[in-house]
Amino acid sequence: MRLHMFRSLAISGSLLSLTARADVVEATANGMQIRHVVAIAAPAATVYSAFLKVERWWDKEHTYSGDAANLTLAAAPGGCFCEKLPEGGGAVHLTVVNVAPNKRMTLTGALGPLQTTGVTGALSFSFVPKASGSQIVMVYNVGGYYPNGLQSVAGAVDDVLLHQLQRLKDLVETGNADRAATNPAAN
Repeated sequence: MRLHMFRSLAISGSLLSLTARADVVEATANGMQIRHVVAIAAPAATVYSAFLKVERWWDKEHTYSGDAANLTLAAAPGGCFCEKLPEGGGAVHLTVVNVAPNKRMTLTGALGPLQTTGVTGALSFSFVPKASGSQIVMVYNVGGYYPNGLQSVAGAVDDVLLHQLQRLKDLVETGNADRAATNPAAN
């Protein structure tokens, strides 16, 4: 398994540009809230459309299969953010519970290694029109039992989610989700 979902990421200062703001709002033993706001120089409908193509922007290093092409996101209530695995296997990363096309999507579940613990969460994405494009506002509320407490992984979860949103931003603005990896000075 190539999943490195919550290992610490070495996110450069360029990744945390002025167009992105991330925050671990709260982290306790039994809960955490992470909030990100990322500005994107494109209309909300364009960002939403790219968001639905999760296989194009989610980092392969944060998959079970090691290949983001195995990811899908079905934008309907009960839809799945899923991953195909070898030999007919698969993983449900999250389940869609609310969709307002071009405006918001809410999913529930536990990402990556959180799946094997006693936690669940609600991950919401709002696509907000702005004069200079749009913003994605992402909030991940997680609660339940996690060995050593959820505060022990909140920073790593925060880093991973910001990294994914930065990749979405890069895909929309440049056509290349790997832009930061191939040209760190580009941000």
